[in-house]
Amino acid sequence: MPYKKTKKPAEVLAVELTDRKKQILKVVVEDYVHTAEPVGSKAIAAEMGGSVSSATIRNELADLVEQGYLEQPHTSAGRVPSPKGYRLYVNELMERQRLSLAETEEINRALRGKLEELDRLLGQAGRAVSASVNYPAYVAAAGKKRQTARRFDLLPVDEHSCIVVLMMSDSRVKSQLLRLQLKVDVEQLPLLVNLLNTHFTAASVEEMNQRLMNVAEQIPPPLFLLLSQTVSYAADMLEEAGRREIITAGANQLLKLPEFRDADRAHELMSFLADSKENLPMPDDGPMQILIGPENVTDALKDTSVVVASYDIGEDMRGLIGVVGPTRMDYAAVAARLTGFAEGLTRLFGKDAELPPKEDVKK
Repeated sequence: MPYKKTKKPAEVLAVELTDRKKQILKVVVEDYVHTAEPVGSKAIAAEMGGSVSSATIRNELADLVEQGYLEQPHTSAGRVPSPKGYRLYVNELMERQRLSLAETEEINRALRGKLEELDRLLGQAGRAVSASVNYPAYVAAAGKKRQTARRFDLLPVDEHSCIVVLMMSDSRVKSQLLRLQLKVDVEQLPLLVNLLNTHFTAASVEEMNQRLMNVAEQIPPPLFLLLSQTVSYAADMLEEAGRREIITAGANQLLKLPEFRDADRAHELMSFLADSKENLPMPDDGPMQILIGPENVTDALKDTSVVVASYDIGEDMRGLIGVVGPTRMDYAAVAARLTGFAEGLTRLFGKDAELPPKEDVKK
C-alpha cells in the first residue's frame, strides 16, 4: 500500500541536506521514538559506529536545528525532531516495514471473528488496532454515494396498521410497523405502493419531500397520511444510511505516554476523542495518509500525529482506520500495522470473506 506524501517545505529544502545530515536526522528520530528523551551527539556517534566524530555531529546537529528539522529543549543538550523533521523522515528516510509472520497471524486472529453487525465489527477492529500499536485508534464507515429508495411495499396487518418495507439502492432492506392515524381500505394499498414506486424511488430526501407536497391534493386524506408516514420513515432510514459511523478505542493508552503525563493535556485529548470524534481526519484521497503535528487542522490534534488507512467495505461503502499518537511515533511500524489491518478488513468484507493462508505470508 503506497503512502500519500504531503508536499511541505521540508521536501523543497531536502536537497540541501547532505547524506550525513539525513543519516543523523534518521538516528535522532528513531532514538527519540524509542526513548522519549532528547538525543545527544555521543549517542548518535555510537549509533553510527564511530565513523563520525562527536564534534562533527554537534556541528551537523546545529545546522539541522537552524534549518528547522530539529529542536533543542532548554533543559537538555540533546535534540528532538520537529514536525518538519518528522515529515522529511516519513517522506524520505523511513524504511518501509514488512509485517512478520507472527504479526500477520495476530491481525488475522483479531479479524477472523466476522460479526453480523457492522458497528460491532468496527468496534472489535478499533480495539484490536489500539492494542496492536498502543495508541488510541478510530474506525469509520460511510457510503461512497448517497442512498435512495429502490422499492417500496406495504403489507396490511389490520385496518389500523401495516408494515412498510423499504429496499434501498444498496440492496439493504428495512421494515417497520406503522400505526395508521385514519382507517385505510386494504384494497387501496396497491395503488399507494404503485404511487411510491413511481414517484418516490431514485430520489433524494429533499426530492421526496417536494413530491409529497405535489401529490397532497390528489389523493384522499387517509391515503395521504399513510403516504406521509411512509415517506417520513424512508427519509429517516436513508439519512441514517448515509451517516458516517465513527468508533474510537483505546483512549486510555495516552496515559502510558510521557507526552501526556500532564493530566490536563491527556484529559483534553481524551475528551476530544470521546466527544468530538466527528472532527477526526477523514481523508478521501489515497490509501494512506500521515498527518504530523500542525498538519492537523483541528486544534486538539496540533501536537499529535495521525496515521489513516482506507479499506473497502463493498456495496458502495468505504472505511477508514486511524491511529492518534504523539509526534514521537514509530511511523514505520504504525503504517505497516494499519496497512495490514486495512487489507484484512477489505478481505473480510469481500465476497469470500477469507483471510490469506499462512503459506501466502512472507516473513
